[in-house]
Amino acid sequence: MLSIDKLHVAYGQSKVINNLCLDVKPGEIVAIMGRNGMGKTTLMKSLIGIIPSRSGSIKIGETPPESLENLESYQRVAKGLAYVPQGRMIFPALSVRENIETGLTVTGQTTVPPLIYELFPVLLEMKDRRGGNLSGGQQQQLAIARALASNPKVLLLDEPTEGIQPSIIKEIARTLCRIRDEMGLSIVVSEQVLSFTLDMADRVLVIEKGEFVHDSPRAGIDEKKVSAFLSV
Repeated sequence: MLSIDKLHVAYGQSKVINNLCLDVKPGEIVAIMGRNGMGKTTLMKSLIGIIPSRSGSIKIGETPPESLENLESYQRVAKGLAYVPQGRMIFPALSVRENIETGLTVTGQTTVPPLIYELFPVLLEMKDRRGGNLSGGQQQQLAIARALASNPKVLLLDEPTEGIQPSIIKEIARTLCRIRDEMGLSIVVSEQVLSFTLDMADRVLVIEKGEFVHDSPRAGIDEKKVSAFLSV
């Protein structure tokens, strides 16, 4: 559903993502783990088009896959890629409902699909409240709901547990599994919290200096080995 081949991303002369390849299956949750500064956020931003890639291909879909690397961010969203940025980046002055509706732009719909409120009942309760008045965990749910409103094929989440209390982290993990199962989405999550990753991912990769150095299915994963990569 998402195919990345020989992707190179650099800031000036400094290579950040180097010859990176990844294939994400339909309905698969892939977690990309790594310490700060290893390229997780740069990878996410390059996939959605915020940061241009130097070379390589990014393709979405199956029959036939469509190339994204030369498209603007909004065009990538229209092709089926959705992005939940690090720090959530919701619109604080807009209501919860209005925040979600900004994700409808590419679909032609004008009302929030009922399934989104089923996935996030707290957002239905607070749909007329300003986004800036929500807790960090509620804002994270809002950011995911806004991304889902674009009716994507692939959902990208950049460090969704950052600054969120443990009980909400567990809830987000359960919700991501529901999104995969009920909506059939492929999901790519960049993350540093191993317990969260083990709660929801089908496959775990570790990125180090812009390259994947470990790739394992969750079943039978060597937690000590992954933890060693994440330790400073």
